[in-house]
Amino acid sequence: MPFTRQMMMLQVAVVAALGVVTLLVAGFFLRSTLQHQYEQRALSVARTIAADQGLGDLVADDRQPQVQKVAAAQERSTHALFVVITNDRGVRLAHPNPDEIGKMVSTDPDEALAGKENVSIERGTLGLSARGKVPLRDSSGGIVGEVSVGFAATDIHDALRRVLFIVLPWALAAVLVAVLLTALLGRRLKRLTLGLEPSEVADLVREREAVLHGISEGVLAVDTERRVTMCNAEAIRLLGKEVRLGADLDELALAPDLQRLMRHPDEHGRAVTAVSGRRVLVAKHRPVALEDGTDLGGVLTVQDRTELEELTSELAGVRSMTSALRAQRHEFANRMHTVMGLLHTSDVDDAIEYLSDSVKFASNEELMEHVRSNTIRAFFAGKQSAAGESGVALVLSEQSWVPRKLIAPVEVITVLGNLVDNAIEAARTSATRPARVEVDLLPEGTGLVISVANTGDGISSDRAESIFVGGVSSRGTGRGMGLAIARTTAEGLGGSLRLTALGEESAETVFVAVLPNVLETSEVQEDL
Repeated sequence: MPFTRQMMMLQVAVVAALGVVTLLVAGFFLRSTLQHQYEQRALSVARTIAADQGLGDLVADDRQPQVQKVAAAQERSTHALFVVITNDRGVRLAHPNPDEIGKMVSTDPDEALAGKENVSIERGTLGLSARGKVPLRDSSGGIVGEVSVGFAATDIHDALRRVLFIVLPWALAAVLVAVLLTALLGRRLKRLTLGLEPSEVADLVREREAVLHGISEGVLAVDTERRVTMCNAEAIRLLGKEVRLGADLDELALAPDLQRLMRHPDEHGRAVTAVSGRRVLVAKHRPVALEDGTDLGGVLTVQDRTELEELTSELAGVRSMTSALRAQRHEFANRMHTVMGLLHTSDVDDAIEYLSDSVKFASNEELMEHVRSNTIRAFFAGKQSAAGESGVALVLSEQSWVPRKLIAPVEVITVLGNLVDNAIEAARTSATRPARVEVDLLPEGTGLVISVANTGDGISSDRAESIFVGGVSSRGTGRGMGLAIARTTAEGLGGSLRLTALGEESAETVFVAVLPNVLETSEVQEDL
């Protein structure tokens, strides 16, 4: 049975039950009130009759016919069920039924004969009635009998039914109004729940919770007024922010790329890469609408790409080192062939001179001996070869010194690699020749200070900060992530990355990164 019908039936049952209970309670109190009124009415009539002292004298003289005549007249005028008058022994002197005259009354007369008035609902020879009894006195003031007046209980029941018949239509009207309001409420509920039953809504909620909190993607939903309507735990983790339901989207202070995406969603649902905190995210924003075109807001989905970017950087380093080793192997083979040819031709002096020049060339790598980290040395070996192929000289300054192994090699190479790649690209595309990139590596306690200078075209002052925003690049779309990743990685270590020289007026462009707590405390160990 549909929920709205169940609700209507329940509402009608509740209203009907309330109506019945109300009628019963009202009837009970109304019956008590009517009984009291009829008792007081009987008592009032009895008092009026007993106030006639001449009647008392007639009773005292035992003049029964005159007493019966007075009682009958009062009975007709007051429409009472009976007017009974007794002597001081409780023997009837007047009664509607002549056969009862001369007999003892059917109810106890002692209280009235003792001088007390009383009222009651009692059953006598004429049936159930509300009666009032008062003492009857003669002209001397003595009690000579009692006057008992009664009104039939059926009169009370008839009055009660008349009142209930007046109330009953209003009760039925209340039930009809309740049914109508319940029907209207059911229709509104149907509209609000899109025609779904409560059980179906509950199933949808359970399924939604299971899906939202069971997927690896972060999901953030907003309504048409840009208020957050839903956010799963993965979105909170990836965005690095506490998200409160109902909060305005502008209060979240999302990354610039995510803000632009939320304001101007891609019609084709293409992904956008953005940097949020220390994470590289792939985000999509899709508007949500019903089949009739009603706008419901939008949904932002985010995926973590940080580990993939780190693996990509490491893979690029491995490829660079592989290329360098391949180039060195070819160079070594060429040198050996040259020496062998000189020896075959007995040109010993020329062979010695060639080997001396080769040793002198190899001595250019003596600077790398000041770098105790094999990770950095392997990185430079690969990058120097790649830079050379691009026509850029990548050199390590004479002041560089890394005395201990790295304890955070991934983070250090991420920062150093992105700075070097950015510098090589800037120097390669510049008109300045020779193109050159110089790297300084200096320890600062257990920290490392990295300085990368290049002979590129420089950076304008109005772009000094925007270059660190993910996706901002002067080299086309899909670029501009390197510096953003480098800065977030440095800040994640508790350090910093800043542009210290803009490279204006033929000067070099210089980036400086400070990475605390990335070196071993011992100077003996070397990383492998």
